[in-house]
Amino acid sequence: MTATEPAADQAAPPAPAPNPPAGLLARLLPADRVLRRLTWITLVNTVGTGLGMTLGAVFFTRIVGFPVATVGVVLTVAGACGVAAGVPAGRLSDRFGPKPVLMVLLVLQAVCAAGYVLVRSLPLFVVLACLVAVADRGGSAARGALFAEVLAPDARVTGRAYLRSVTNIGLSLGTVAAAAVLQLDSRGAYVVALLVDAVSYAVIAVLYGLLVPVPARTAAQVEEAVSGPNPALRDRLFLAVTGLNAVITLQFMMIEVGVPLWVVRNTDAPRWMVAGGLLVNTALVIVLQVRATRGTEEPAAAARIFRRGALLVAASCLVVGLAAGMPGWVAAVVIAAGVALQALGEVYSQAGAWALSYDLAKEGAHGAYQGVFNTGMSGALMLGPVLITSVVIAHGLFGWALLAAMFAAAGWGMTALVRR
Repeated sequence: MTATEPAADQAAPPAPAPNPPAGLLARLLPADRVLRRLTWITLVNTVGTGLGMTLGAVFFTRIVGFPVATVGVVLTVAGACGVAAGVPAGRLSDRFGPKPVLMVLLVLQAVCAAGYVLVRSLPLFVVLACLVAVADRGGSAARGALFAEVLAPDARVTGRAYLRSVTNIGLSLGTVAAAAVLQLDSRGAYVVALLVDAVSYAVIAVLYGLLVPVPARTAAQVEEAVSGPNPALRDRLFLAVTGLNAVITLQFMMIEVGVPLWVVRNTDAPRWMVAGGLLVNTALVIVLQVRATRGTEEPAAAARIFRRGALLVAASCLVVGLAAGMPGWVAAVVIAAGVALQALGEVYSQAGAWALSYDLAKEGAHGAYQGVFNTGMSGALMLGPVLITSVVIAHGLFGWALLAAMFAAAGWGMTALVRR
C-alpha cells in the first residue's frame, strides 16, 4: 500500500473487465473485476477446505491412530484458540491492512496443514491444530475487512452472498473428491489429499497478493483507526448485534450435527437422508443466497430480513422435531421440508447479518468490527455441538422447541435492537 492512494470507502467501484468472459461464464461470473478474481480465489480455497474438512478427523483416527475422543478434545481446544484469534487479527488488519495480514495467516495455515502429514505424537497434533484454527478464524476476520476495502459499499453484501454461493460449490467439489479418498482408504491417498489442501492455502495467498488491488489509507486514517481502545469492544449496540447473530449461527451446528443425529437415532427415515439433507441445504443456498440480499441496504430493513430468516429457522426446528415416530418415507419428507426451511432461513439471516456487520461499523475500522463479529460466530460454532447434543437431541421434541424459541427470540430481538 502507498499513503497517497484514496481511502477504501471513498474509492470508485472497480471498473468491469475490458474483456468479460463469453458465453455461459458471462452469465455466471460477476462483471466486477475484483469480485470475479475473488470468485476464483474462493473456489480454489474451498475445494481444498472441502478435502481437509472431510478427511482430517478420519486421518487422525484411522491412519495416525489417535482415539476418537482424543481427536474431539484436541479439535475443541483448537476451536477455543480460534475464537481468541478474531479480535487481534481484526485489529492488525486495521493497522497493517487486511490483505497482508490475510496473506500471512494463509501461509501459516498452509505450513501447519502440511505438517499434519508428519504428526506422530499428540503434542505436535495439538500445536498444529491450534495454529490452523488461529489462522483460519483470524483469516475470516481479515477477509471480512478486505471485502470492505475492495468492494464498493453498496456491493459488499451482494458480493459476500455471491462468494458464499461459490463457497458451497467449492466445498461440494472438495467433498466429492474426499469420497474417492475415503474409498481408497490408504495412507498415501490421505497424505496426498491433505497436501493438496495445504497447497491450496499457499496458492490463494499468492493470488491475493497478485490479483486483488487494495486502495490504501492515509497515515492519518490508519492512526485514527488504531488509536485508543478497540472501538468495536466499546460499541454496545454492535456487541449486542454480535451476540444475537451468534445465536443464529447455531443453525450451522443444527444442520451439521443435530439433523444427522436425529435422523439416525430418533426417526425411521432412511439413513441416506443425512447426506440428502445436506445436499438440499447446499443446493438452496447456492441458488438463493444472492437473491436474499435484496432490500438489505438500510439497517432497519436488514434487521427485518434477519428476523425473517430467524423465524424460518425456528420453524424448521419444529418441523424436524416432528419427524420422530412417523413412518420412514413420511419422516424423510418431513426432514427434507425442515431442511428446506432451514436453508431459506439461513440465506435470509446471513444476508441481514452481513449488512448489519458493515452498516453498524465505524468506517476505517472494519478490521476491528469484523474481528469482533467473527469471534461471536466462532464461539457459537465451538459451543454448538455440546448444546445441540446435550439439550436438543437429549430432550427430543422439547429440545427442538427450546432451540426454535432461541432462534425466534434472536430474530425479534434484532429488530427491536436496531430500531433503537
